[in-house]
Amino acid sequence: MLKYFDAIRTLISVAIALVIAFIIIAFVSEDPLGTIGIFLTGPLSSAAQLGNVVEMAIPLMFTGLSVVLLFRSGMFNLGAEGLFYISGLVAAVIAIYGSMNGFLHPAAAILAGAVVGALLSAIPGIMKAKWNADVLVTSLMFNSILAGVGLYFLNYHLRDAAAFANVSYKFQETALLAKLIPGTRIHAGLILVLLCILATHYFMYHTRWGYELRMTGSNRSFAEFSGIKTGRVIVTVHLIAGLLAGMGGSVEVLGMYTRFQWTDLPGYGLDGALVALLAKNNPLSVIGAALFLAYIRIGADQMSILSDVPAELVSIIQAVIILLISAEQFLKMWKNRKLLKEAEKLG
Repeated sequence: MLKYFDAIRTLISVAIALVIAFIIIAFVSEDPLGTIGIFLTGPLSSAAQLGNVVEMAIPLMFTGLSVVLLFRSGMFNLGAEGLFYISGLVAAVIAIYGSMNGFLHPAAAILAGAVVGALLSAIPGIMKAKWNADVLVTSLMFNSILAGVGLYFLNYHLRDAAAFANVSYKFQETALLAKLIPGTRIHAGLILVLLCILATHYFMYHTRWGYELRMTGSNRSFAEFSGIKTGRVIVTVHLIAGLLAGMGGSVEVLGMYTRFQWTDLPGYGLDGALVALLAKNNPLSVIGAALFLAYIRIGADQMSILSDVPAELVSIIQAVIILLISAEQFLKMWKNRKLLKEAEKLG
């Protein structure tokens, strides 16, 4: 049982959050059972709704994977939000003004966004490695800076005045990602993110660099004593995490839109932290965590449309999950009892 303690703890946290949500629904809804039914089964009501779950999960997988790397290296960095935004804008520029055929156009746009994300992410990493700057503070400040810079370029250089909205010029058709399943908007970015998850898992658990990353996150002082150059590890993990977040922003823009239309940070970067918490910083578990979060959000959207309970209920669920998972003492007494029983058996 102790082997699966973290997984059990996460499942219990999710179950408690859902029970609290159902209790709230019982108090505010005129038809509690019907509303709960819509929330739980709405995403399965049609192929289009199920497609919406997968579509929403794609950017969550990218940012969740990015945050997993940072958290596993001991860096509480929330900069994926700004990187996701600015990289999407860079991809949009290539999609508008680039002139390429076939898969080269989206590939070039995604690569440009990913490289920008990596380079910008390296800045907080270098500051941490050289001057021990708090990455939480620097990453959050970078989010605001990148949002302001992106909005400036959208307003004064990319805005299509003929659209009567604060959106960019239209992307060229050759830059858009191919749709994988007819009747849905599931795009080729799904294949790309799954490949990234597999590559990240291999990197973390089957390479020397992955071992150094995990060792640095567990105990930086011991890692340095063992000969690991932790400063290099910190910069490297920021580069890779920024690459993934930048790739996610680029894929989202090219897969789901025909214009760049984010006038504010889209929120996927901060959601990546919740995905990482649910996944317990395991790359493969990011898939399930992202799908779960996307599922309850689509369920909440359906509930707000078809019942008398607003979609904001999902924010309560997310908040409770974060509180319980981040609470170190939650279920710790149960774990200690199990440890004592095992010790008694061995004794």
